[in-house]
Amino acid sequence: MNSTLEKRIDDFIKENRDDIVRDIGALVAIPSVAGEPAEGAPFGKASRQALDKGLEIAARLGLDTRNCGNMIGWAELAGEEKDKYIATITHLDVVPAGTGWTGDPFDMRQRDGYIIGRGVMDDKGPSVLCLYALKFFKECGVMLHYTVRALLGTAEETGMEDVKYYLANYPAPAFLFSPDADFPVCNGEKGIYQARITATAPTENIVSFTGGIVVNAVPDTAEALVRADASKLRDTERVRVEAKDGLAHITARGVAGHASRPEGTVNAIGVLAGYILENGLAGAEEAKFLRLMMKLHSASDGSGLGVKSADDKFGPLTIIGGMAGMTDGRLWQTADSRYPTTMTGEELTRAILAAADGCAEVKVLSDNKPFYIDAGSPAIQACIGAYNEVTGEGKKPFTIGGGTYARDFPFGVSFGPEHDDRPFPAFAGGIHSVDEGANVNYFLEALKIYILAIIRLQDVRL
Repeated sequence: MNSTLEKRIDDFIKENRDDIVRDIGALVAIPSVAGEPAEGAPFGKASRQALDKGLEIAARLGLDTRNCGNMIGWAELAGEEKDKYIATITHLDVVPAGTGWTGDPFDMRQRDGYIIGRGVMDDKGPSVLCLYALKFFKECGVMLHYTVRALLGTAEETGMEDVKYYLANYPAPAFLFSPDADFPVCNGEKGIYQARITATAPTENIVSFTGGIVVNAVPDTAEALVRADASKLRDTERVRVEAKDGLAHITARGVAGHASRPEGTVNAIGVLAGYILENGLAGAEEAKFLRLMMKLHSASDGSGLGVKSADDKFGPLTIIGGMAGMTDGRLWQTADSRYPTTMTGEELTRAILAAADGCAEVKVLSDNKPFYIDAGSPAIQACIGAYNEVTGEGKKPFTIGGGTYARDFPFGVSFGPEHDDRPFPAFAGGIHSVDEGANVNYFLEALKIYILAIIRLQDVRL
């Protein structure tokens, strides 16, 4: 990068820093968790409100915008090439906040160079970065060969129906990157398997059982009402027992985290199920299902279910239980596995059924196979080259267990802005965690990387 260009980028970022933080805060203020479909709001009114706000910000920055069926939108700058375009894609929907925050999760606050609020990292902050990257090109008069489109989705956390709609109604980009993962560049994603495991027999002693708020996150709280004498039960480090209406109200606490990164988490559902079993509170049929749950919760590498696996592209399989509950008197538990090429969704289903030994049935909710793009692709090299030029780190592309929009496009990768090698301070957490945080200076560095990557992609033959 020549010194003149670098100075222009640095000056632009410095001038726009406060506006970037302000616009992220405006998006965070909208609690865009998926809701009931409504007229003009297929994923709920809050998700539609977030889309409107994102397009409003883009229009204020001088970008052309479009709302596509109230599911997804875009901001763009036209280039010379009329038949092909490159794109970024981020999402404005978020997972539920959960409990344990030290402040209002939808009132973004700043502390020691960090911004904290639900969605600052996943994925409202990156959404704003993409819009400001386009603003740079508009203001600085850099001529683009390819049109650049910043797509803003609203259903990434709940099945990506927004992208399915987009690809059914609009041509796919020639190349796309999604700022919804770690730097430097992710050129492959593990398979994603999600299932619901339901007990075949009704409960006996368990009156209610709830845990988790989404399938794809390790829950930090779970609770149950059990027919038992609460006075004879003892609290533990992670379990509290109280008497309620003649029953034992048992509350378990864990450590939350994303399903693709279970290391360091503690699943509250497993804590609760283990406590009920250890204290002999379950009936015979209940105990069978709880023991099945514990096979799932005993190890996030799948060894408890006999599905431990790894390959040289993606590394080890992971599996967690994200939600649990009772329906029509029967216990159920979800499973979320991120699996390498040495495993399949069909094998996972068979393993769960084998471990259940007749005490449960399995319904597969979704199964997306792994995808991988050659790291030597010129487009990927343009992205990794931009990252290394800005940071001086000399990193190489890698694969992940998370699922991003990139997997749904013909030619796409995920591209930052998270850094798994830059730890959070004690007062901030990662994506899907309490006190979700983002370092503002890292974000500004990411913006510089994105601007440079878009410049380099203009010279790639797509």
